[in-house]
Amino acid sequence: MGRTIRLIILGIFVLGFATLIVSGVVFILWGDDIVDFAQVALARITLSTRENDLLLPAGADDTPVRFVVELGDTPKVIADRLASWALIRDEQLFVDYLRANDLDTQIEAGTYFLYQTQTIPQIALALTDSGSSQFPFRILEGWRLEEIAAAIDDNPYFPFSGADFLAVVGPGAAIDPDFAAYAGLPVGASLEGFLFPDTYQLPAVITPVMLRDILTQTFRERVGTQLVADGAADGFSLYDIVTLASIVQREAIHPDEHPLIASVYRNRLANGIKLDADPTIQYAIGYRDGRWWPGISAAEYTSVVSTYNTYLNYGLPPGPISNPGLSAIRAAAYPAESSYFYFRADCSPDGYHTFSTTYEEHLGNGC
Repeated sequence: MGRTIRLIILGIFVLGFATLIVSGVVFILWGDDIVDFAQVALARITLSTRENDLLLPAGADDTPVRFVVELGDTPKVIADRLASWALIRDEQLFVDYLRANDLDTQIEAGTYFLYQTQTIPQIALALTDSGSSQFPFRILEGWRLEEIAAAIDDNPYFPFSGADFLAVVGPGAAIDPDFAAYAGLPVGASLEGFLFPDTYQLPAVITPVMLRDILTQTFRERVGTQLVADGAADGFSLYDIVTLASIVQREAIHPDEHPLIASVYRNRLANGIKLDADPTIQYAIGYRDGRWWPGISAAEYTSVVSTYNTYLNYGLPPGPISNPGLSAIRAAAYPAESSYFYFRADCSPDGYHTFSTTYEEHLGNGC
C-alpha cells in the first residue's frame, strides 16, 4: 500500500516537472505572443463595455491640429500626446483600441491633421497612413503675391506664415537658376506672375520653398515650351507674355474675352500707343480701402507716379501685376486678330466689353 502511494506521488511529481519544463519551453518560444494574446483579449473585453465612449469625440472644435508622430513613439506616448492636445479623453481606451484592432504596429511616423470632432477609431485609423495627410489650397487667377500670402495666413493648415512665403518669392529672393532662365526673369525680380493659379493638395509637411517649387513647376508643366518659342518668334520673351497676360487677367471677367483684350494691347504695343490699363494703376497703389485692387479715379491716371502706371509710361510695365491663368497666358501669346485699339465695359451688368477701332467710336460706346 505504501509503495503504491509512493509511486503515485512520484508520478505526480514527474508529471508536474514535465509540465513545468514544457511550459517553460513554450514561454521561451512563444512568451511574447502569449502576453500579447492576453493583452489583446483584455483590451477587447474592455472595449465591449465602452462602445459609447469610443464614439464620443473629445470636443466640438473643428480647428485642425497639426499632430506629429515621431519614429519609435509607442502607443502610450502617442495617447498621452493626443490627450494633451485635447484630441482624446481617455489615453488607456485609445491604447486598448489600437491593441484590440491590431493597429498598434501599424501607426506611421509623420505629420497629421487631426480634430477634436474625430472619434478614437477615426483618429487611430488616420494615424496608420501618413501619406494621406494633405490639405487643399486654392490660388485664384489674377491674385497678386500679397493675396496669396494673405490666403496662407487665413488657412489654418499651413505651418508657416504668408510673410515666410513672400520671403522666398518676393523681390531679391533666391530663385532656381533653371526656372529663372526659362521664365526670363530679370535679376532680382520676384516670382509675381509665375505662381500658377490652381487648387492644390498640399502635404502636411509643406514648407515655403516646397510651395514655391510646386507652383513654379506647375506653371512650367502647364505653359510648356512651345508657347515660349512662339512668343520669342514674335519678339516677346516669356516674361513679356506673362506681364501682358497679368493685365489681361485683371481686365477680363470672362475668359472668352481674353484673346480680344490681348489683341487690343498687342495692337497698341505695335503702334507705340500707351496701354492705358487701369489694373496697372491699381497694382501701383497697392492695398487701399481694405482691398488690393481698389477703385481708382480719373485723376489717378496721371497722379499715381509709378513705372507700373501705363497711363504715364509706354510699353509694358516692369513686370507682371498678377498671377494669370493659362487662358490669359495663351491669349497674350496668341491674341485674336483685330483692328481694335479700345475697349470698355458694355452697358449691361454681364461683365462683357465693347470694342472699337477709333477713339471716337470708343467715346460713342459710353453708357
